[in-house]
Amino acid sequence: QVQLRESGGGPVQAGGSLRLSCANFGRSFMYRHSVVAWFRWAPGKEREFVVAISRSTGLLRYADSVKDRITISRDNATNTVFLQMNSLEPEDTAIYYCAADEAVSRLTVTMARSYKYWGQGTQVTVSS
Repeated sequence: QVQLRESGGGPVQAGGSLRLSCANFGRSFMYRHSVVAWFRWAPGKEREFVVAISRSTGLLRYADSVKDRITISRDNATNTVFLQMNSLEPEDTAIYYCAADEAVSRLTVTMARSYKYWGQGTQVTVSS
C-alpha cells in the first residue's frame, strides 16, 4: 500500500523558514502520474488546502493565503515531495498533512475528500 509520512516540522520564529518533507514508505507510487497535495489543520478549524501538484497534467495550485511564501518540489529518486515555507507567520501554526491520489479532477483538487492516501501529519509552530 502507499504509506505517506511527513517530517520537518517544529518550532520557528515569525519570519523564519521551514522545509517539510512527504515520503512514500509503502509500495512504489508514480507521483508523475498522480496528484500530491498539502493540507493543514489547526485546533478549532477545519482542514485547509495549501498546495497541489501533478506532473502529468502540469497542475500547480497554491492557496491564496500562502501563494507568495511557499514552494513545492519533488525528489523522484527518494519519492519525496518537499514544501519550502518562508516568511512564516503565527497564523501558519498547524499540523501539516500530505495527501495523494492516482487521479484527481482539477475541479476538486482543493478538497480533502478527493485524496485516499494521507500521512500522519507534522506540527509547525510559529511564534511572534
